[in-house]
Amino acid sequence: MPRVSFTRHLQTFFPALKMGEEVPGATVREVIAELEKRYPGFALYVGDETGRLRRHVHVFVGDEPICDREALSDALSPSQEIFILQALSGG
Repeated sequence: MPRVSFTRHLQTFFPALKMGEEVPGATVREVIAELEKRYPGFALYVGDETGRLRRHVHVFVGDEPICDREALSDALSPSQEIFILQALSGG
C-alpha cells in the first residue's frame, strides 16, 4: 500500500493523522477517499466540492508533484510515498 505523510500543519486540523500511514488506493483520488473515511472532513479540506485540489494544497508522489490536480487520477504503485502539504501564507 502507498505510504502517506503530511505537513505538521495538517495535524493541527486532523490531530489523529499518522505520518507514513499505509493507505490503500490505486490513484491519488482513492487514497484521499480512504483518508476521508479515516478522518472525516479531510477530503473537503484538501479539495473543493468538485474534488479538485485546492490551490494551496500540493500532493507529491515520490519527488514529483501530481499531474492531475482536477480528477486526481495519477496512478500509484503499492511501494510509493505520497506527501500532502498545505502552503501557508500571511504576513
